[in-house]
Amino acid sequence: MPLLQSIVHRLEPTLDGERLTVTPAPAASAPEDAHMTSLVGKLGDAYNTKAKGWGRFALEGDQAGPLVAWLEAYLAGEQDFLTFTTALTERLASELKEALSVSGYLVVAHQRQGDTETLFFALVHQREGIGIDDAHQAVPAAQLNTQQLTLAARVNITQWRQNEGSQQYVSFLKDRGAKKLADGVAAVLGMEEGVDAPTETRTLLKAFSDYVEKEDFDEDTSREKTDTLVEYASEQMRRGEPMTLEELSELVDDQAPKAFYDHIRNADYGLSPEIPPDKKTLSQFRRFTGRAGGVSISFDSHLLGSSIEYDEGQDRLIIKQVPKQLKEQLSKRKG
Repeated sequence: MPLLQSIVHRLEPTLDGERLTVTPAPAASAPEDAHMTSLVGKLGDAYNTKAKGWGRFALEGDQAGPLVAWLEAYLAGEQDFLTFTTALTERLASELKEALSVSGYLVVAHQRQGDTETLFFALVHQREGIGIDDAHQAVPAAQLNTQQLTLAARVNITQWRQNEGSQQYVSFLKDRGAKKLADGVAAVLGMEEGVDAPTETRTLLKAFSDYVEKEDFDEDTSREKTDTLVEYASEQMRRGEPMTLEELSELVDDQAPKAFYDHIRNADYGLSPEIPPDKKTLSQFRRFTGRAGGVSISFDSHLLGSSIEYDEGQDRLIIKQVPKQLKEQLSKRKG
């Protein structure tokens, strides 16, 4: 993703641990700086794989903050990138003074990919390592830890400025083990959370299972459509973008591209038009299949333990909710 602007500021706790000091960069990096491009790319890749909170800017009330005004001034050319990002870093320092106990570098980047512009920032820590110098001798070499992010956020500037009712153009890391950091970042962003990614993802998968059951697809078709959903969700997660219901519907069934979307709307699952994929929830969504002795069984793995139980000792499956079509066939047979 090409860099339009990028910069690195330093955050460091004071010896008494009561505040964070900010050492601003003397200037922004050159847009063509290959090392910065590589660094921001690695941080973005790490960010995309982690659990996040999603929402939008709160424009009034206690949650609203000055970031929107600063961002607007920067984008309008009324404030340079150095001034804008220094103000952002100082506000982070104020909010996180009790939550951040180690120093780090705040990397801030204004990026563009295609027609989409984003503002991304991440705190990266430096660790001591070992390198080899020109004389082939082992020497100390500082390294940035780009994988273990604890603080990062992204604003989809394009979605925000288009103002088309999106509820999730702002995202931030939301690690359960770093709640104070997450709360501090949300306060700096001045945002209100609009979507619970795990809950929305679970609801989407439930809607998909209901759709497959309603359409009574054969085993191969069901597996193919499940793989399509998981692959699409995984790709969106890799790119750091939400799933779009209409786009997903077209992929699930190219012969009836609106069928799955209409199923979701008609059944009123309450899903948002865009859903941030949740990695943990998706990892549990696979299909178990088996065929032997005239019996063919196929079901989504997330049903195991709820509507389907496996008794390993007795070597049997217990189905608590028999599909309607199968139930009708069994009733006719019994009659």
